[in-house]
Amino acid sequence: MSLVVLHEGDDVAVATTAMPTGASVAVRGAGEVTLRAEVPAGHKVALRDLPAGALVRKYGQVIGRTLGEIRAGEHVHGHNLGMPEHAAVRVADGTAGSVLRLPADLRRTFQGFRRPDGRVATRNYIGVLTTVNCSATVARKVARLTEDEAEGVEGVDGVVALTHGTGCGMASEGEGWDLLRRTLAGYARNPNIGGLVVVGLGCEVNTVTGLMAELGLAEHVPVSSYTIQDLGGTLSAVQRGVELVRGMMGDLAGTARTEVDVSELVLGLQCGGSDGWSGLTANPALGVASDLLVAAGATTVLGETPEVYGAEHLLAARAANPQVADALMTRIRWWERYTQQQGTTLDANPSPGNKAGGITTILEKSLGAVAKAGHSPLSAVREYAEQIPRPGLVFMDTPGYDPVSVTGMVAGGANLICFTTGRGSVFGSRPVPTVKLATNAELAGRMAGDIDLDCSPVIEDGVPLEEMGRQVYDLLLEVASGRRSTSEELGLGGEEIVPWQLGAVL
Repeated sequence: MSLVVLHEGDDVAVATTAMPTGASVAVRGAGEVTLRAEVPAGHKVALRDLPAGALVRKYGQVIGRTLGEIRAGEHVHGHNLGMPEHAAVRVADGTAGSVLRLPADLRRTFQGFRRPDGRVATRNYIGVLTTVNCSATVARKVARLTEDEAEGVEGVDGVVALTHGTGCGMASEGEGWDLLRRTLAGYARNPNIGGLVVVGLGCEVNTVTGLMAELGLAEHVPVSSYTIQDLGGTLSAVQRGVELVRGMMGDLAGTARTEVDVSELVLGLQCGGSDGWSGLTANPALGVASDLLVAAGATTVLGETPEVYGAEHLLAARAANPQVADALMTRIRWWERYTQQQGTTLDANPSPGNKAGGITTILEKSLGAVAKAGHSPLSAVREYAEQIPRPGLVFMDTPGYDPVSVTGMVAGGANLICFTTGRGSVFGSRPVPTVKLATNAELAGRMAGDIDLDCSPVIEDGVPLEEMGRQVYDLLLEVASGRRSTSEELGLGGEEIVPWQLGAVL
């Protein structure tokens, strides 16, 4: 039973296990503290007396201010810790981005699908893409009727219905329209899509003909489209879709994996159901893997703008140039205005599960979340679903809500996702595989069928972050090479395609 201090000078430490009132608990490297209240695992304990209104530090950064006097040994959480008066209080730490020197024994290749246009896929899917929610049921039926057949076709990983909840009842221009079209076109162009069927209703705002004109698919990708109304209804539309998918299975049969350089990976970095352990174990371990990938010439993508709020200055300090830093700060300012217009604040982001796991404010959540991006220089900033430039660490402006965030990354060209969780997640992201990392051992055991790797040994057993990061790196390459992740084994990922919806619903 011990408390972990994350940075010299922090005012709080993190409980490694649930701890009772009155316990004298060792603070790693800093003596003992007697607890004045029960403290759940992952929650914070005051290391010293703090006056009312004092700024409180964790990770060496401000995570909030005291709502009253807090005495050493007290449980620090929402009852006595709130947001500072001026929202995010940023403390410069002098850290600039740096590129790792790669270990000599680091694996530098994986088995991927090399497309005729030079891009590399980690999976080979046939997509059934809808223009509008009205055609979603037809697309799902087509996928259900053909997915078992696809399992038996060598070189084909499956059939996925790429559905969404909009496409009509919206303006045919403006920010919301651009986001939808960019997202749908991005999914169609993702390298993991080997064939595409586009299904519309026939009278929607987002017409089949209009979308097809903007897809910009590579010549090697077989594509067909139709509308339900033109075919005479649901039954005929399902039958037509099944015929087209079966034909594409024949076209893709025998597609073989080949050895490709690790630089062909575009990895989306995501966290969900975070807890007090996230910033200690899984997130920084993924950060190590991200740094290794970037140093090897690959691309990693950090998103969830509301969940870097309060830590954006740390990313800006690592920007490759002032323009990149300015672009990041512009998106932060946009979110401040947007949440205000919606009658809320960015501190509304931490969920009840986050808070139960020990996270109190958005500042604290963000400081743990940005650890996923390691220490590499920030090379570019992109808006939602824009194509991801390569190589390097890239920031994409996405909401914090997991399915919306990952949808933007996949649309941008990510061919692999790594998802850390402390409370538990049942997320998937077909046609792109998701690898899930647990932050703590209790979760890893309780939801073992949903977790690919338990990162808790960083705290439980003293495993160095560098070693755990290498385990994450190696696992990512295995999954990129065709090993199924737990979410793939469970068939997850068909319902998590959620484009960011902005604008009026008309």
